[in-house]
Amino acid sequence: MYEQENADKFLWEGAYTVKILLAGPFGHLGQEILKRLIADGHEVVGLGRNSNKEMEEFDNFTFVKANLMDSDSIKGCCKGCDMVISTVGLTKASAVVNAYDVDYKGNMNLLKEAKESNVKKFIFISVVHADEHKEIPLLDAKARFEKELMASGIDYLIYRPSGYFYDIVHVLKPMVEKGVITLLGKKSGVCNVIDTRDLAQYIVENLDFNESKIISIGGKEIYDYDEIAKMCFDAAKKPCVVKKAPRFLFDILILINDIKKTGKADIIRFSKFTLTADLVGEQKVGSHSFKEYIEEEFSLT
Repeated sequence: MYEQENADKFLWEGAYTVKILLAGPFGHLGQEILKRLIADGHEVVGLGRNSNKEMEEFDNFTFVKANLMDSDSIKGCCKGCDMVISTVGLTKASAVVNAYDVDYKGNMNLLKEAKESNVKKFIFISVVHADEHKEIPLLDAKARFEKELMASGIDYLIYRPSGYFYDIVHVLKPMVEKGVITLLGKKSGVCNVIDTRDLAQYIVENLDFNESKIISIGGKEIYDYDEIAKMCFDAAKKPCVVKKAPRFLFDILILINDIKKTGKADIIRFSKFTLTADLVGEQKVGSHSFKEYIEEEFSLT
């Protein structure tokens, strides 16, 4: 485990802070982690492709513009860091890169830098059930990196969140505006998605976990998608209209996009998984209500 000279840094009695490299500091989860780290007095180096001028003004924060898929561009990025937190992963369709380029190879480049700089702990944000679906690249790429991280010799924490408030509402809100939500299959999956603020708080408050582990995590409320659809329509003050599409329609869409090489096929595979599987994180945390979040988001329209 940790060398004794570094162990005291992880007592978290308020007197000690660490230097942390945060990869993906301006994504929805990354920026919440960044805010919590800065608030707790840690020194943070942010590594990412896009800048955020407002957040770059934080005290004890340095932003480095780099591409994790280019090993030369991140050379020496972990020098002097005690810990690495990576939120890096493919989040949208691309005809240029895929999940194996970003989630696997990009994080492997970062892991190599962490090892060369003698980083003591590596925290990786994965996805619930990542190791159970080799047929879904967005899951399999993360699972492959998880295996490499666990075999690396660096202490690790792997978080597998069940999904985020933002992502669900981002998908369903345009459907509500059109008056109908289309779900897959006769029976929808259940989930306990978590607010990124709650996940960030849990991660930062538990940086001192002294054993390597995988943590399946989600919010405290469990809903199926029919219930979520109704909450969205209620929040929008519209009649609840839900249609059920057969699952094979997504398989047709996947085939078409594979043939056309649009870069959308893997995202569709992942979407099918999220809409039909049971995605419940075992560790249930957080103070934010998904129902209240939905009401707040629809009140802004």
